[in-house]
Amino acid sequence: MRRPLVRWIDVAIVTPPPEIPRVTFIRDPLWNNIRVDATAERLLDTAAVQRLRYVRQLGLAHLVYPGATHSRFEHALGAYHLARRTIANLREAGALDQIASDEPEIVTAAALLHDIGHYPFSHALEEIGMPHHEALSRPLITEGEVAEVLRAEIGANAPERVFALICGTSPSPLQRLISGSIDLDKIDYLKRDALMCGVPYGEIDEDRLIHALVMVNDPETGAPTIGLRAKGLSALESLLFAKYQMYRNVYWHHAVRSATAMYKRLVALALADGVIDPAAVGRFSDEGLLHALDQAAPSPSRSALQHALLRRHLYKRAWESPAAQLEADRYEWIADDTARTAACEVALAKSLGLHRDEVLLDYPAKTQMLSLDMPVRTGDGTVQRLTQAGLAGAIDLPTLSDELYGSARWLRVFTARRVTVEPATIVAVLDAH
Repeated sequence: MRRPLVRWIDVAIVTPPPEIPRVTFIRDPLWNNIRVDATAERLLDTAAVQRLRYVRQLGLAHLVYPGATHSRFEHALGAYHLARRTIANLREAGALDQIASDEPEIVTAAALLHDIGHYPFSHALEEIGMPHHEALSRPLITEGEVAEVLRAEIGANAPERVFALICGTSPSPLQRLISGSIDLDKIDYLKRDALMCGVPYGEIDEDRLIHALVMVNDPETGAPTIGLRAKGLSALESLLFAKYQMYRNVYWHHAVRSATAMYKRLVALALADGVIDPAAVGRFSDEGLLHALDQAAPSPSRSALQHALLRRHLYKRAWESPAAQLEADRYEWIADDTARTAACEVALAKSLGLHRDEVLLDYPAKTQMLSLDMPVRTGDGTVQRLTQAGLAGAIDLPTLSDELYGSARWLRVFTARRVTVEPATIVAVLDAH
């Protein structure tokens, strides 16, 4: 009797591999590949962040440097990238062991969102008395779409914590990464602006600087905070010099300031005429605002200014003086008091035989160009505070700051057409106001 054929079948039970999370990279001309996590990817898709694609980082600087058409969106990505790099270095060094587990994600979100409230054409409108862009950020971060993402991805109080970091009021030990002497925002915009303008002034040893960041206890309060290893001081100096060079050659270039002064006057006239809503200005893109102004009820002054800007018919320098040759604080009101400045412009126009809108007075708002306030950990482990008063072994910052600031910042009178001006006349009108 034949035995039945027995057939054996091997059954292999295969356990599927764990799902590999999708990784998103964005190509960037400065940092090459920027890795974007899930929270950042959702934030990037919000309308408030997407608007930054259409707000130029350097305002009207492209009228002088044609390549300077990069946007606040690109800069936001760069700041986010540097925050991720820095967090990774601190985590590897064990510096984050004592802070809240979600704090790094709060910091990277703040880096991404720090410019979300920017006006069209950069900082210019803050110089005519409009609220600072951080104030415009509050509802964009703590309400609506962005707030929903932050709460869903990080936690219920995430929007408020992110906003506090951006304003510089957070108790977070990582506050200095977002707002302070060495905030990562500065590293990105100085290098990015120099690259896109095609100038060699933004060289910063950012790798050395980032690797020199360390967690220390503040020498005054004892609270944990971000500090700098003493070996990173030379890299910090490279950042300060890059900032000075960019202000001198790009941000405060005479033609950039002329275009900026014209734009400020154009918007100021539109606001005075009531043809645009002040509360809506911060929601425009660059081109959207210009289109709204073009569609508004016509005005000879506004039409002439807008036409001149679009054709790059910039006002000319009639008179100028570096701050170093002016009495300290004598003319600071030009940047701070718009009504007083407008009255002075009217008087200058009358003295030069020009229409009131053909004269623009410009003195860039005083910035903390070379400000410093941060703890430094020396080789023996002690922590000292590096401030404007300087630090042994560091550059003589107070003297340097005064000298560089005085050479970069200029008081200028711009006119719609070239005129012959007696400097004594200009000074007399300025002093009379």
